[in-house]
Amino acid sequence: MSDHCGVDRRNFLVASGIGLSGFQFGQPALAPAATATQDSGNHPAKSTILFFLCGGASHIDTWDMKPMAPAEIRGPFQPIETSVPGIRLCEHLPLVARQAHHLAVVNSVSGYDPTNSHLAYYYHLTGHELDPSFVQLGGARRQQVDDWPFMGSVVASRRPRHPFLPNAISLPWIPEGPPDIRAGQLAGRLGVEHDPMYVLATQEQPLKFEAPALTLGNAMSGDKLLQRRTLLNHLDESRRELDQFAATRIWNRRQERAFSLLSSSQTINAFDVASEPESVRNRYGQTVNGMSLLLARRLVEAAVPFVTVFWCPNKKTAEDFKCSSAGGWDTHGNNFQCLQQLLLPEFDRAFSALIEDLADRGLLNSTLVFVTSEMGRQPKIGDPRSGGVAGAGRDHWTHCLTDLLAGGGIRGGQVYGSSDRHAEYPATKVVTPADITKTVYHAMGIDDLEATDSQNRPYNLLADGRALSELF
Repeated sequence: MSDHCGVDRRNFLVASGIGLSGFQFGQPALAPAATATQDSGNHPAKSTILFFLCGGASHIDTWDMKPMAPAEIRGPFQPIETSVPGIRLCEHLPLVARQAHHLAVVNSVSGYDPTNSHLAYYYHLTGHELDPSFVQLGGARRQQVDDWPFMGSVVASRRPRHPFLPNAISLPWIPEGPPDIRAGQLAGRLGVEHDPMYVLATQEQPLKFEAPALTLGNAMSGDKLLQRRTLLNHLDESRRELDQFAATRIWNRRQERAFSLLSSSQTINAFDVASEPESVRNRYGQTVNGMSLLLARRLVEAAVPFVTVFWCPNKKTAEDFKCSSAGGWDTHGNNFQCLQQLLLPEFDRAFSALIEDLADRGLLNSTLVFVTSEMGRQPKIGDPRSGGVAGAGRDHWTHCLTDLLAGGGIRGGQVYGSSDRHAEYPATKVVTPADITKTVYHAMGIDDLEATDSQNRPYNLLADGRALSELF
């Protein structure tokens, strides 16, 4: 069996937190949970879709181009006009350019990370700066139980429990994969009951989404599942007399949730992208990332509060194009070839389809769409690790990047803030990942961020930052 975008199936349970195996998704008919209704945009968003461009997307080659900069800075790409006068995007994003009237382009995000590494996942997924342990451990620093929670987990914890789906779902892969999961993807100190459920897919079968933590497997029928539940209930009664720890109670809640999910046909139907018309699937592009965004739209229709799509790298195609990023956005070498031939066409098609589809269905006003990455790329071309100037790559650059926001009450057709003339540092209206995270919470109607720890002591889930209310 092929790996799900590089994730070891046997280790998947470490991250999923549900603890059963088996159950494929893919039966006809859309879940009847939510119907598309026109939203006025005058109240908080019902759902968020976070599209995370794993690896570090080059802001200067996409959203924040500098055509007047020297050639060693600007590169070969040219900006093009969009549906909004004054907003210009990369020439290799023609479909997204047509949706610019829906976008807020935030060009002044300062996500400085002292490690200048992919550990910046944590900052952009939680809104919290890296603590000293990140600097001390470097690449060995992984998810810890007392980490600050992923923004999707915070949203999940603040919304009523969904009747048949988790409140937070992440797909189609786990960056790095367990047990080496990147810090920032899970609920951390908020508790494992608020971890997102991970749903995986493969490059070879992009229409087939699968949650190994919910898979019954060939030998497990529904009747056997119920028998196993009865047995577990008897065991649990004995165990409760001996074990009163909070972790046990959490496990019991997760176990009950798993059985609920397994027995719901609505759960199966919600993940069935194959039932979508072929014309719709073709519009998104029938790649694993395109189908993941289509699934995200279906989950929004099913009223899931938070859906995260982590860009899944296509390593085989990357090899074909001699793209040293391994199919992700970490373009240390051959930056322009990787972007032009591999990354931008797939992103352009899928992301523009998502925005257009949500708008056409009357769902965009009630759905916040958010695109970010763990960093931008160094404006000066030539990463020493990939042959310098001859390698045509861009190194990591956490000092400046661009975030995109659309829907959820966001006023489209605007650029917020600016970077300097070489896109090296924010110049005006400087914002941080904490501000962006607070903006997501604000769009979702979450203003109370007070929580209590295991000793019932109050703390704030994100004290820093402010919601960018002027975007709405």
